[in-house]
Amino acid sequence: MIIANVMTRNPIFASPDMSVNDARALMTREKIGKLPVLDKNNRLVGIVTKKDLVKAGPSAATTLDMYEISYLLTKLKVETVMVKNVVTVQQTEVVEEAARIMADSDVGCLPVMKGELLVGIITEADLFRTFVNMFGARHDGIRATFQVEEKPGMIAKLSKSIADAAGNIVSLVTFDVDDSAHRRCTLKVTGIEREKFEQILKEYTLEVEDIR
Repeated sequence: MIIANVMTRNPIFASPDMSVNDARALMTREKIGKLPVLDKNNRLVGIVTKKDLVKAGPSAATTLDMYEISYLLTKLKVETVMVKNVVTVQQTEVVEEAARIMADSDVGCLPVMKGELLVGIITEADLFRTFVNMFGARHDGIRATFQVEEKPGMIAKLSKSIADAAGNIVSLVTFDVDDSAHRRCTLKVTGIEREKFEQILKEYTLEVEDIR
């Protein structure tokens, strides 16, 4: 799955000369926590988050009153608090690579580009929704986690046996395990009784870790 299929398109953005107060109000109104920052030529020049805006405000120990604080925040611009070295990703990249980049860079979102043009944004929430869909969490069915030998054709054989029993696979996800000779699979099926599904798994002498 590529990022263009799961990203939020045409994201709301801020300008460098927008005040911190206005940026905060925009986030509140639109119920978002991140704003790409575009200059007057629509070039991505930064990104600002709610955390950046909170850090921009005075500490709890300040002696300023609320009116002085409000005045200072109207003068403080987004360009002074935004992150300028923005980590981005192209819209044609795959979702798992976006997740890896976010994890390795310790960021909660990535502006999505088409060349030099901002076309979207992908956030942790988008990845969670993708994760839910990958596992077929919104579908009823029987879900099994098991280890299968790392041999060509094993999944194909298992899939055929399920299909022959009138079962339909709605989700199949595999993971690495410590034993390089095996892979862990999570499989969700519909249209088949649990007893028949368990029988098929036993036929392949699979190490079933969980079934529900």
